[in-house]
Amino acid sequence: MQREFIYALSDSIGETAELVARATASQFDLSRFDIIRVPYINSVHQIEEVLQAAAGTRSVVCHTLVSPQLRAAMTELAQVHGVHTIDIMGPMIQGVQKATSLTPKLQPGLMHKLDQEYFRRVEAVEFAVKYDDGKNPWGIPKADIVLIGVSRTSKTPLSMYLAHKRVKVANVPIVPEVPPPQELFQIPPQKIVGLIIDSYKLNEIRTERLRTMGLGPDASYANIDRITEELEHAKTLMRKLQCPIIDVSNRAIEETANKILEIVRKGGPQGGSNENPA
Repeated sequence: MQREFIYALSDSIGETAELVARATASQFDLSRFDIIRVPYINSVHQIEEVLQAAAGTRSVVCHTLVSPQLRAAMTELAQVHGVHTIDIMGPMIQGVQKATSLTPKLQPGLMHKLDQEYFRRVEAVEFAVKYDDGKNPWGIPKADIVLIGVSRTSKTPLSMYLAHKRVKVANVPIVPEVPPPQELFQIPPQKIVGLIIDSYKLNEIRTERLRTMGLGPDASYANIDRITEELEHAKTLMRKLQCPIIDVSNRAIEETANKILEIVRKGGPQGGSNENPA
């Protein structure tokens, strides 16, 4: 059986060109086709080599070259060698440019970069879930930032929000009766952010939480004296750790998250909020 060839060229990794080639071949007899991906084309010489190999055979060359110079060279050299070529990206870019009057970047590999951003975000979300609420202290040294605070100080929603910003966050609840994980004392204090809240605000939040769970407001969880004890214990620990502290009492999740990102960017308490925990 005579073999047919489709060369898939790209100035990036070439996945798109190869996928189009395979999808096209599947409309015929896929077993007859050899699909040859040639990625990272960055010179006219490389194009010349491929076209010379394709010349005189039953071959088609498709490409997703975004460089105008390389596309022009492909068109010119294909005529010289008598090879049929298909520009996959060019017409689409030109069509969008004409319809929108926008200027294309014409940089190879941008889609791959976007994919990497997506996978980093997924990885950060998975990290936040795995190391939520002190489930596993082994995640503390691996985290970009560690949130600590008493129950209902928005640690989990903040962790998820920051994960979508590609920040790996672990969070640890602070409870007087439970010793904090030793890993907290083994990482730089600028990687830890303490979350505090007004005691009466926390009382309202916890009372509402008990109500939604079908429990009465007289549980110790929402008792103001117990809350005060928890907060004082948390503040003492935060002072011991010398970590930056943010009061979340009247802040939206987005506002608190932005302050945390500021701390991460600037490298610790001097760049972020170190609000008076007293």
